[in-house]
Amino acid sequence: MGTEIFTITNIIIALTGVLSGFLISKIFEKSSASSALSKAKNEAERIIKSSEIEGENLKKDKIFQAKERFLELKSEHEKHILNREKDLTDMQKKIKDKESQISNELELNKKNNQSLTDKVNSFNQKIELFEKKNNQIEKTHKEQIDKLEKISSLSASDAKKELLETLVQETKTEALELTQNIIEEAKLSARQDAKKIIINTIQRVGTEEAIDNCVSVFNIESDDLKGRIIGREGRNIRAIEAATGVEIIVDDTPEAIILSCFDSVRREIARLSLHKLVTDGRIHPARIEEVVKKTSKEIENEIIEVGKRTVIDLGIHGLNPVLIKAIGRMKYRSSYGQNLLHHSREVAKLCGIMCSELGLNPKLAKRAGLLHDIGKVPEEEIETPHALLGMQWAEKYGEKPDVCNAIGAHHDEIEMNNLISPIVQVCDAISGARPGARRQVLDSYIQRLKEMEDIAYDFKGVNKAYAIQAGRELRVMVESDKISDDQAAKLSFQISQKIQTDMTYPGQVKVTVIRETRAVNIAT
Repeated sequence: MGTEIFTITNIIIALTGVLSGFLISKIFEKSSASSALSKAKNEAERIIKSSEIEGENLKKDKIFQAKERFLELKSEHEKHILNREKDLTDMQKKIKDKESQISNELELNKKNNQSLTDKVNSFNQKIELFEKKNNQIEKTHKEQIDKLEKISSLSASDAKKELLETLVQETKTEALELTQNIIEEAKLSARQDAKKIIINTIQRVGTEEAIDNCVSVFNIESDDLKGRIIGREGRNIRAIEAATGVEIIVDDTPEAIILSCFDSVRREIARLSLHKLVTDGRIHPARIEEVVKKTSKEIENEIIEVGKRTVIDLGIHGLNPVLIKAIGRMKYRSSYGQNLLHHSREVAKLCGIMCSELGLNPKLAKRAGLLHDIGKVPEEEIETPHALLGMQWAEKYGEKPDVCNAIGAHHDEIEMNNLISPIVQVCDAISGARPGARRQVLDSYIQRLKEMEDIAYDFKGVNKAYAIQAGRELRVMVESDKISDDQAAKLSFQISQKIQTDMTYPGQVKVTVIRETRAVNIAT
Protein backbone atom coordinates (compact mmCIF):
# COMPACT_ATOMS: atom_id res chain seq x y z
CA MET A 1 0.00 0.00 0.00
CA GLY A 2 2.75 2.36 0.92
CA THR A 3 4.44 1.56 -2.34
CA GLU A 4 1.44 2.44 -4.42
CA ILE A 5 1.05 5.76 -2.65
CA PHE A 6 4.71 6.51 -3.35
CA THR A 7 4.28 5.74 -6.98
CA ILE A 8 1.25 7.97 -7.39
CA THR A 9 3.06 10.73 -5.57
CA ASN A 10 5.99 10.48 -8.03
CA ILE A 11 3.67 10.56 -10.99
CA ILE A 12 1.96 13.67 -9.72
CA ILE A 13 5.30 15.33 -9.09
CA ALA A 14 6.45 14.44 -12.59
CA LEU A 15 3.29 15.78 -14.19
CA THR A 16 3.61 18.94 -12.18
CA GLY A 17 7.20 19.39 -13.44
CA VAL A 18 6.19 18.81 -17.04
CA LEU A 19 3.38 21.35 -16.82
CA SER A 20 5.59 23.92 -15.20
CA GLY A 21 8.25 23.44 -17.92
CA PHE A 22 5.65 23.78 -20.64
CA LEU A 23 4.35 27.00 -19.13
CA ILE A 24 7.83 28.39 -18.76
CA SER A 25 8.64 27.59 -22.42
CA LYS A 26 5.47 29.25 -23.64
CA ILE A 27 6.30 32.34 -21.64
CA PHE A 28 9.80 32.44 -23.24
CA GLU A 29 8.38 31.92 -26.77
CA LYS A 30 5.94 34.78 -26.28
CA SER A 31 8.64 37.15 -25.14
CA SER A 32 10.90 36.21 -28.09
CA ALA A 33 8.02 36.61 -30.56
CA SER A 34 7.22 40.06 -29.25
CA SER A 35 10.86 41.11 -29.58
CA ALA A 36 11.02 39.77 -33.18
CA LEU A 37 7.81 41.57 -34.06
CA SER A 38 9.19 44.83 -32.77
CA LYS A 39 12.37 44.35 -34.79
CA ALA A 40 10.34 43.63 -37.94
CA LYS A 41 8.30 46.79 -37.43
CA ASN A 42 11.44 48.85 -37.02
CA GLU A 43 12.95 47.34 -40.19
CA ALA A 44 9.73 48.01 -42.11
CA GLU A 45 9.71 51.63 -41.01
CA ARG A 46 13.32 51.99 -42.04
CA ILE A 47 12.65 50.49 -45.48
CA ILE A 48 9.66 52.77 -45.98
CA LYS A 49 11.70 55.84 -45.11
CA SER A 50 14.54 54.86 -47.43
CA SER A 51 12.01 54.15 -50.24
CA GLU A 52 10.45 57.56 -49.75
CA ILE A 53 13.89 59.19 -49.95
CA GLU A 54 14.80 57.26 -53.15
CA GLY A 55 11.43 58.14 -54.68
CA GLU A 56 12.02 61.81 -54.03
CA ASN A 57 15.48 61.61 -55.62
CA LEU A 58 14.13 59.74 -58.67
CA LYS A 59 11.34 62.28 -59.05
CA LYS A 60 13.84 65.13 -58.96
CA ASP A 61 16.01 63.37 -61.65
CA LYS A 62 13.06 62.83 -63.97
CA ILE A 63 11.97 66.45 -63.61
CA PHE A 64 15.53 67.60 -64.39
CA GLN A 65 15.72 65.35 -67.48
CA ALA A 66 12.35 66.57 -68.69
CA LYS A 67 13.51 70.18 -68.37
CA GLU A 68 16.69 69.41 -70.37
CA ARG A 69 14.71 67.68 -73.15
CA PHE A 70 12.33 70.64 -73.28
CA LEU A 71 15.24 73.04 -73.67
CA GLU A 72 16.71 70.91 -76.51
CA LEU A 73 13.40 70.77 -78.37
CA LYS A 74 12.98 74.48 -77.91
CA SER A 75 16.42 75.23 -79.41
CA GLU A 76 15.78 72.90 -82.37
CA HIS A 77 12.44 74.55 -83.03
CA GLU A 78 14.04 77.98 -82.96
CA LYS A 79 16.73 76.83 -85.45
CA HIS A 80 14.05 75.43 -87.78
CA ILE A 81 12.14 78.69 -87.65
CA LEU A 82 15.31 80.64 -88.43
CA ASN A 83 16.05 78.43 -91.44
CA ARG A 84 12.52 78.85 -92.77
CA GLU A 85 12.78 82.59 -92.43
CA LYS A 86 16.13 82.55 -94.26
CA ASP A 87 14.66 80.43 -97.08
CA LEU A 88 11.75 82.81 -97.42
CA THR A 89 14.12 85.74 -97.59
CA ASP A 90 16.19 84.06 -100.33
CA MET A 91 13.06 83.17 -102.29
CA GLN A 92 11.83 86.76 -102.15
CA LYS A 93 15.23 87.96 -103.38
CA LYS A 94 15.18 85.51 -106.34
CA ILE A 95 11.67 86.59 -107.28
CA LYS A 96 12.71 90.22 -107.29
CA ASP A 97 15.80 89.41 -109.44
CA LYS A 98 13.65 87.41 -111.90
CA GLU A 99 11.18 90.29 -112.19
CA SER A 100 13.97 92.74 -112.94
CA GLN A 101 15.48 90.33 -115.50
CA ILE A 102 12.15 89.88 -117.27
CA SER A 103 11.62 93.62 -117.46
CA ASN A 104 15.11 94.07 -118.96
CA GLU A 105 14.46 91.32 -121.52
CA LEU A 106 11.19 92.94 -122.56
CA GLU A 107 12.95 96.22 -123.16
CA LEU A 108 15.73 94.45 -125.13
CA ASN A 109 13.19 92.61 -127.30
CA LYS A 110 11.55 95.85 -128.21
CA LYS A 111 14.89 97.21 -129.37
CA ASN A 112 15.68 93.98 -131.29
CA ASN A 113 12.36 94.02 -133.08
CA GLN A 114 13.12 97.47 -134.28
CA SER A 115 16.59 96.47 -135.52
CA LEU A 116 15.16 93.29 -137.16
CA THR A 117 12.73 95.38 -139.13
CA ASP A 118 15.59 97.53 -140.32
CA LYS A 119 17.55 94.42 -141.36
CA VAL A 120 14.63 92.99 -143.32
CA ASN A 121 14.25 96.21 -145.22
CA SER A 122 17.97 96.27 -146.00
CA PHE A 123 17.87 92.62 -147.16
CA ASN A 124 14.97 93.30 -149.49
CA GLN A 125 16.91 96.12 -151.05
CA LYS A 126 19.92 93.84 -151.60
CA ILE A 127 17.73 91.17 -153.25
CA GLU A 128 16.39 93.74 -155.68
CA LEU A 129 19.93 94.86 -156.48
CA PHE A 130 21.05 91.22 -156.97
CA GLU A 131 18.20 90.51 -159.39
CA LYS A 132 19.14 93.54 -161.44
CA LYS A 133 22.79 92.45 -161.61
CA ASN A 134 21.78 88.87 -162.47
CA ASN A 135 19.66 90.07 -165.37
CA GLN A 136 22.57 92.12 -166.62
CA ILE A 137 24.93 89.09 -166.37
CA GLU A 138 22.53 86.84 -168.29
CA LYS A 139 22.16 89.46 -170.99
CA THR A 140 25.96 89.80 -171.25
CA HIS A 141 26.37 85.98 -171.31
CA LYS A 142 23.95 85.65 -174.21
CA GLU A 143 25.76 88.36 -176.12
CA GLN A 144 29.11 86.59 -175.57
CA ILE A 145 27.68 83.21 -176.70
CA ASP A 146 26.33 84.85 -179.88
CA LYS A 147 29.74 86.37 -180.59
CA LEU A 148 31.50 82.99 -179.97
CA GLU A 149 29.08 81.18 -182.27
CA LYS A 150 29.75 83.71 -185.00
CA ILE A 151 33.53 83.43 -184.55
CA SER A 152 33.70 79.60 -184.31
CA SER A 153 30.87 78.88 -186.73
CA LEU A 154 29.53 76.34 -184.15
CA SER A 155 26.35 76.37 -182.17
CA ALA A 156 26.40 75.90 -178.41
CA SER A 157 25.00 72.33 -178.70
CA ASP A 158 27.71 71.31 -181.20
CA ALA A 159 30.40 72.75 -178.95
CA LYS A 160 28.99 70.76 -176.01
CA LYS A 161 29.08 67.51 -178.06
CA GLU A 162 32.71 68.05 -179.07
CA LEU A 163 33.67 68.85 -175.48
CA LEU A 164 31.90 65.72 -174.17
CA GLU A 165 33.62 63.52 -176.76
CA THR A 166 37.01 64.91 -175.76
CA LEU A 167 36.25 64.35 -172.08
CA VAL A 168 35.06 60.78 -172.75
CA GLN A 169 38.28 59.91 -174.60
CA GLU A 170 40.44 61.38 -171.83
CA THR A 171 38.37 59.57 -169.18
CA LYS A 172 38.72 56.23 -170.99
CA THR A 173 42.48 56.62 -171.16
CA GLU A 174 42.72 57.48 -167.47
CA ALA A 175 40.37 54.60 -166.60
CA LEU A 176 42.52 52.12 -168.56
CA GLU A 177 45.67 53.32 -166.80
CA LEU A 178 43.94 53.10 -163.43
CA THR A 179 42.61 49.61 -164.21
CA GLN A 180 46.05 48.42 -165.27
CA ASN A 181 47.58 49.75 -162.05
CA ILE A 182 44.89 48.07 -159.97
CA ILE A 183 45.42 44.77 -161.79
CA GLU A 184 49.19 44.92 -161.25
CA GLU A 185 48.75 45.73 -157.56
CA ALA A 186 46.24 42.89 -157.21
CA LYS A 187 48.64 40.43 -158.86
CA LEU A 188 51.47 41.53 -156.61
CA SER A 189 49.39 41.30 -153.44
CA ALA A 190 47.92 37.96 -154.54
CA ARG A 191 51.39 36.48 -155.08
CA GLN A 192 52.58 37.77 -151.73
CA ASP A 193 49.51 36.41 -149.93
CA ALA A 194 49.83 33.05 -151.69
CA LYS A 195 53.51 32.76 -150.72
CA LYS A 196 52.68 33.71 -147.15
CA ILE A 197 49.91 31.11 -146.89
CA ILE A 198 52.07 28.36 -148.41
CA ILE A 199 55.04 29.17 -146.13
CA ASN A 200 52.84 29.25 -143.02
CA THR A 201 51.25 25.96 -144.03
CA ILE A 202 54.60 24.23 -144.58
CA GLN A 203 55.99 25.53 -141.28
CA ARG A 204 53.04 24.18 -139.32
CA VAL A 205 53.41 20.57 -140.51
CA GLY A 206 56.04 18.20 -139.13
CA THR A 207 57.12 15.65 -141.74
CA GLU A 208 59.31 12.61 -142.00
CA GLU A 209 61.91 11.62 -144.56
CA ALA A 210 61.53 8.66 -146.88
CA ILE A 211 62.48 5.19 -145.63
CA ASP A 212 63.76 2.09 -147.41
CA ASN A 213 60.86 0.21 -148.92
CA CYS A 214 62.38 -2.74 -150.77
CA VAL A 215 63.97 -4.78 -148.00
CA SER A 216 63.32 -5.62 -144.35
CA VAL A 217 65.87 -6.95 -141.87
CA PHE A 218 64.77 -9.81 -139.59
CA ASN A 219 66.99 -10.03 -136.50
CA ILE A 220 67.68 -13.38 -134.87
CA GLU A 221 69.29 -14.24 -131.54
CA SER A 222 72.03 -16.48 -132.96
CA ASP A 223 73.31 -17.70 -136.29
CA ASP A 224 72.28 -21.27 -135.37
CA LEU A 225 68.69 -20.34 -136.27
CA LYS A 226 69.73 -19.70 -139.87
CA GLY A 227 70.19 -23.42 -140.45
CA ARG A 228 66.77 -24.22 -138.97
CA ILE A 229 65.14 -21.53 -141.13
CA ILE A 230 66.85 -22.91 -144.26
CA GLY A 231 65.86 -26.48 -143.35
CA ARG A 232 67.06 -29.76 -144.79
CA GLU A 233 68.22 -29.14 -148.35
CA GLY A 234 66.54 -25.69 -148.16
CA ARG A 235 62.95 -26.97 -147.96
CA ASN A 236 61.90 -24.56 -145.20
CA ILE A 237 63.16 -21.45 -146.98
CA ARG A 238 61.56 -22.62 -150.24
CA ALA A 239 58.26 -23.12 -148.42
CA ILE A 240 58.42 -19.60 -146.94
CA GLU A 241 59.22 -18.07 -150.31
CA ALA A 242 56.44 -20.00 -151.99
CA ALA A 243 53.87 -19.10 -149.34
CA THR A 244 54.73 -15.40 -149.08
CA GLY A 245 56.24 -14.48 -152.45
CA VAL A 246 59.20 -12.86 -150.67
CA GLU A 247 62.87 -13.53 -151.39
CA ILE A 248 64.71 -14.69 -148.26
CA ILE A 249 68.40 -13.77 -148.31
CA VAL A 250 70.54 -15.64 -145.78
CA ASP A 251 74.14 -14.47 -146.02
CA ASP A 252 77.10 -13.87 -143.75
CA THR A 253 75.44 -10.90 -142.01
CA PRO A 254 75.60 -11.78 -138.30
CA GLU A 255 72.27 -12.35 -136.52
CA ALA A 256 70.20 -11.01 -139.45
CA ILE A 257 68.17 -12.31 -142.37
CA ILE A 258 67.13 -10.00 -145.23
CA LEU A 259 63.61 -10.10 -146.71
CA SER A 260 63.41 -8.58 -150.20
CA CYS A 261 60.15 -7.77 -152.01
CA PHE A 262 58.64 -4.72 -153.73
CA ASP A 263 55.27 -5.43 -152.06
CA SER A 264 55.34 -4.16 -148.49
CA VAL A 265 52.33 -6.23 -147.45
CA ARG A 266 53.89 -9.49 -148.52
CA ARG A 267 57.18 -8.50 -146.95
CA GLU A 268 55.43 -7.70 -143.64
CA ILE A 269 53.56 -11.03 -143.72
CA ALA A 270 56.88 -12.86 -144.22
CA ARG A 271 58.53 -10.94 -141.37
CA LEU A 272 55.75 -11.64 -138.88
CA SER A 273 55.51 -15.28 -139.95
CA LEU A 274 59.24 -15.77 -139.41
CA HIS A 275 58.95 -14.16 -136.00
CA LYS A 276 56.17 -16.55 -134.97
CA LEU A 277 58.00 -19.61 -136.34
CA VAL A 278 61.25 -18.72 -134.55
CA THR A 279 59.40 -17.99 -131.30
CA ASP A 280 57.42 -21.24 -131.48
CA GLY A 281 60.43 -23.29 -132.52
CA ARG A 282 58.50 -25.59 -134.88
CA ILE A 283 59.74 -24.84 -138.40
CA HIS A 284 58.58 -27.19 -141.15
CA PRO A 285 56.60 -26.72 -144.39
CA ALA A 286 53.17 -27.61 -142.98
CA ARG A 287 53.64 -25.29 -140.02
CA ILE A 288 54.94 -22.57 -142.32
CA GLU A 289 51.80 -22.61 -144.48
CA GLU A 290 49.56 -22.52 -141.41
CA VAL A 291 51.39 -19.56 -139.86
CA VAL A 292 51.45 -17.63 -143.14
CA LYS A 293 47.66 -18.00 -143.59
CA LYS A 294 47.03 -16.89 -140.01
CA THR A 295 49.38 -13.94 -140.37
CA SER A 296 47.72 -12.88 -143.62
CA LYS A 297 44.36 -12.62 -141.83
CA GLU A 298 45.98 -10.63 -139.01
CA ILE A 299 47.51 -8.22 -141.53
CA GLU A 300 44.10 -7.69 -143.15
CA ASN A 301 42.62 -6.84 -139.74
CA GLU A 302 45.55 -4.55 -138.99
CA ILE A 303 45.02 -2.75 -142.33
CA ILE A 304 41.42 -1.99 -141.32
CA GLU A 305 42.52 -0.79 -137.85
CA VAL A 306 45.17 1.46 -139.39
CA GLY A 307 42.53 2.98 -141.68
CA LYS A 308 40.16 3.58 -138.75
CA ARG A 309 42.88 5.18 -136.60
CA THR A 310 43.92 7.42 -139.49
CA VAL A 311 40.43 8.81 -140.14
CA ILE A 312 39.86 9.28 -136.40
CA ASP A 313 43.15 11.16 -135.98
CA LEU A 314 42.27 13.48 -138.87
CA GLY A 315 38.68 14.03 -137.67
CA ILE A 316 37.07 12.55 -140.80
CA HIS A 317 33.66 10.92 -140.36
CA GLY A 318 31.23 8.90 -142.46
CA LEU A 319 33.81 7.26 -144.70
CA ASN A 320 32.82 4.07 -146.48
CA PRO A 321 34.47 0.88 -145.02
CA VAL A 322 35.96 0.03 -148.42
CA LEU A 323 37.70 3.40 -148.54
CA ILE A 324 38.87 2.96 -144.92
CA LYS A 325 40.47 -0.35 -145.90
CA ALA A 326 42.13 1.31 -148.90
CA ILE A 327 43.56 3.97 -146.56
CA GLY A 328 44.96 1.22 -144.32
CA ARG A 329 46.63 -0.46 -147.32
CA MET A 330 48.51 2.79 -147.95
CA LYS A 331 50.70 1.93 -144.96
CA TYR A 332 52.27 -0.85 -147.04
CA ARG A 333 52.61 1.14 -150.26
CA SER A 334 55.21 3.71 -151.26
CA SER A 335 55.51 6.37 -153.92
CA TYR A 336 59.10 7.01 -155.04
CA GLY A 337 60.36 5.84 -151.65
CA GLN A 338 57.84 7.94 -149.71
CA ASN A 339 55.37 6.01 -147.55
CA LEU A 340 51.97 6.52 -149.15
CA LEU A 341 50.03 6.73 -145.87
CA HIS A 342 52.44 9.30 -144.41
CA HIS A 343 52.24 11.24 -147.67
CA SER A 344 48.42 11.21 -147.68
CA ARG A 345 48.19 12.24 -144.02
CA GLU A 346 50.64 15.05 -144.69
CA VAL A 347 48.64 16.24 -147.71
CA ALA A 348 45.42 16.12 -145.67
CA LYS A 349 46.94 18.27 -142.91
CA LEU A 350 48.39 20.73 -145.42
CA CYS A 351 45.00 21.02 -147.17
CA GLY A 352 43.21 21.62 -143.88
CA ILE A 353 45.62 24.36 -142.82
CA MET A 354 45.60 26.07 -146.22
CA CYS A 355 41.79 26.03 -146.48
CA SER A 356 41.52 27.46 -142.97
CA GLU A 357 43.80 30.33 -144.00
CA LEU A 358 41.68 30.93 -147.12
CA GLY A 359 38.33 30.70 -145.31
CA LEU A 360 37.23 27.47 -147.03
CA ASN A 361 35.93 24.19 -145.57
CA PRO A 362 38.96 22.49 -143.89
CA LYS A 363 37.13 19.20 -143.20
CA LEU A 364 36.22 18.71 -146.85
CA ALA A 365 39.80 19.60 -147.87
CA LYS A 366 41.24 17.07 -145.38
CA ARG A 367 38.94 14.40 -146.82
CA ALA A 368 40.07 15.12 -150.38
CA GLY A 369 43.74 15.28 -149.34
CA LEU A 370 43.60 11.94 -147.56
CA LEU A 371 41.82 10.19 -150.45
CA HIS A 372 43.73 11.77 -153.36
CA ASP A 373 46.06 8.73 -153.83
CA ILE A 374 43.68 5.82 -153.04
CA GLY A 375 43.94 4.84 -156.72
CA LYS A 376 47.49 3.63 -155.99
CA VAL A 377 46.32 0.72 -153.76
CA PRO A 378 44.01 -1.45 -155.91
CA GLU A 379 43.50 -5.12 -155.08
CA GLU A 380 44.42 -5.94 -158.68
CA GLU A 381 46.66 -4.13 -161.13
CA ILE A 382 44.63 -1.76 -163.37
CA GLU A 383 45.94 0.32 -166.25
CA THR A 384 43.68 3.31 -165.41
CA PRO A 385 45.66 6.30 -164.04
CA HIS A 386 45.54 6.32 -160.26
CA ALA A 387 43.88 9.76 -160.09
CA LEU A 388 40.96 8.68 -162.30
CA LEU A 389 40.72 5.31 -160.53
CA GLY A 390 40.57 7.07 -157.15
CA MET A 391 37.88 9.42 -158.46
CA GLN A 392 35.82 6.46 -159.67
CA TRP A 393 36.09 4.79 -156.27
CA ALA A 394 35.10 8.01 -154.48
CA GLU A 395 32.05 8.42 -156.74
CA LYS A 396 31.11 4.76 -156.26
CA TYR A 397 31.22 4.99 -152.45
CA GLY A 398 29.27 8.22 -152.07
CA GLU A 399 31.85 10.99 -151.74
CA LYS A 400 30.85 14.58 -152.56
CA PRO A 401 31.45 15.96 -156.09
CA ASP A 402 34.07 18.45 -154.83
CA VAL A 403 36.10 15.63 -153.25
CA CYS A 404 35.79 13.45 -156.38
CA ASN A 405 36.92 16.32 -158.63
CA ALA A 406 39.89 17.09 -156.37
CA ILE A 407 41.01 13.43 -156.50
CA GLY A 408 40.66 13.17 -160.29
CA ALA A 409 42.22 16.57 -161.07
CA HIS A 410 45.30 16.55 -158.83
CA HIS A 411 47.41 15.43 -161.84
CA ASP A 412 45.36 17.43 -164.40
CA GLU A 413 43.64 14.36 -165.87
CA ILE A 414 40.34 16.24 -165.68
CA GLU A 415 39.40 19.92 -165.40
CA MET A 416 39.12 21.47 -161.95
CA ASN A 417 35.70 22.89 -161.02
CA ASN A 418 36.11 24.00 -157.39
CA LEU A 419 38.65 25.74 -155.15
CA ILE A 420 39.61 22.60 -153.21
CA SER A 421 41.03 20.88 -156.30
CA PRO A 422 43.99 23.27 -156.87
CA ILE A 423 44.68 23.27 -153.13
CA VAL A 424 44.98 19.46 -153.12
CA GLN A 425 47.27 19.63 -156.16
CA VAL A 426 49.49 22.25 -154.50
CA CYS A 427 49.68 20.35 -151.20
CA ASP A 428 50.51 17.11 -153.06
CA ALA A 429 53.37 18.92 -154.78
CA ILE A 430 54.58 20.43 -151.48
CA SER A 431 54.62 17.02 -149.79
CA GLY A 432 56.25 15.17 -152.68
CA ALA A 433 58.74 17.75 -153.96
CA ARG A 434 60.35 18.82 -150.69
CA PRO A 435 63.98 17.71 -150.16
CA GLY A 436 64.22 14.29 -148.55
CA ALA A 437 60.59 13.38 -149.13
CA ARG A 438 61.35 10.86 -151.84
CA ARG A 439 64.45 8.75 -151.67
CA GLN A 440 65.24 8.52 -155.37
CA VAL A 441 65.30 12.31 -155.87
CA LEU A 442 67.43 13.20 -152.84
CA ASP A 443 70.84 12.49 -154.36
CA SER A 444 69.84 13.90 -157.73
CA TYR A 445 68.43 16.93 -155.94
CA ILE A 446 71.75 17.70 -154.25
CA GLN A 447 73.68 17.05 -157.44
CA ARG A 448 71.35 19.31 -159.41
CA LEU A 449 71.96 22.20 -156.99
CA LYS A 450 75.73 21.75 -157.27
CA GLU A 451 75.58 21.71 -161.06
CA MET A 452 73.46 24.84 -161.04
CA GLU A 453 76.04 26.71 -158.95
CA ASP A 454 78.88 25.41 -161.16
CA ILE A 455 77.14 26.81 -164.25
CA ALA A 456 77.20 30.25 -162.64
CA TYR A 457 80.89 29.96 -161.73
CA ASP A 458 81.75 29.27 -165.40
CA PHE A 459 81.03 32.91 -166.26
CA LYS A 460 83.67 35.62 -165.72
CA GLY A 461 83.17 38.13 -162.93
CA VAL A 462 81.09 35.82 -160.72
CA ASN A 463 82.23 36.01 -157.12
CA LYS A 464 79.69 33.76 -155.36
CA ALA A 465 76.68 31.68 -156.39
CA TYR A 466 74.02 30.11 -154.16
CA ALA A 467 71.14 27.85 -155.15
CA ILE A 468 68.27 28.61 -152.74
CA GLN A 469 64.56 27.89 -152.30
CA ALA A 470 64.98 24.18 -153.10
CA GLY A 471 66.65 25.01 -156.41
CA ARG A 472 63.93 27.39 -157.52
CA GLU A 473 66.29 30.39 -157.43
CA LEU A 474 69.97 30.93 -158.25
CA ARG A 475 71.44 33.98 -156.56
CA VAL A 476 74.71 35.22 -158.15
CA MET A 477 77.02 37.88 -156.64
CA VAL A 478 79.36 39.54 -159.15
CA GLU A 479 82.42 41.76 -158.78
CA SER A 480 81.39 45.39 -159.28
CA ASP A 481 84.72 46.42 -160.85
CA LYS A 482 84.44 43.79 -163.59
CA ILE A 483 80.68 43.75 -164.29
CA SER A 484 78.59 46.87 -165.00
CA ASP A 485 74.83 47.21 -164.48
CA ASP A 486 74.11 46.51 -168.15
CA GLN A 487 76.45 43.53 -168.13
CA ALA A 488 74.69 42.21 -164.98
CA ALA A 489 71.36 42.11 -166.79
CA LYS A 490 73.01 40.38 -169.75
CA LEU A 491 74.73 37.89 -167.42
CA SER A 492 71.41 36.98 -165.78
CA PHE A 493 69.95 36.18 -169.20
CA GLN A 494 72.99 34.12 -170.24
CA ILE A 495 72.99 32.04 -167.06
CA SER A 496 69.24 31.35 -167.37
CA GLN A 497 69.73 30.23 -170.99
CA LYS A 498 72.63 27.96 -169.99
CA ILE A 499 70.54 26.33 -167.24
CA GLN A 500 67.63 25.90 -169.62
CA THR A 501 69.74 24.14 -172.26
CA ASP A 502 72.10 22.11 -170.04
CA MET A 503 69.91 20.97 -167.14
CA THR A 504 66.68 19.08 -166.46
CA TYR A 505 64.69 20.49 -163.55
CA PRO A 506 61.05 20.71 -162.35
CA GLY A 507 59.26 24.05 -162.47
CA GLN A 508 61.12 27.32 -163.04
CA VAL A 509 64.50 28.64 -161.91
CA LYS A 510 64.83 32.33 -161.14
CA VAL A 511 68.33 33.77 -161.77
CA THR A 512 69.15 36.87 -159.71
CA VAL A 513 72.42 38.73 -160.34
CA ILE A 514 73.48 41.11 -157.56
CA ARG A 515 76.05 43.81 -158.17
CA GLU A 516 77.14 45.80 -155.15
CA THR A 517 79.48 48.80 -155.05
CA ARG A 518 81.32 49.66 -151.84
CA ALA A 519 83.62 52.56 -151.03
CA VAL A 520 85.74 51.99 -147.89
CA ASN A 521 88.09 54.48 -146.24
CA ILE A 522 89.76 54.42 -142.84
CA ALA A 523 90.12 57.48 -140.62
CA THR A 524 93.18 57.48 -138.35
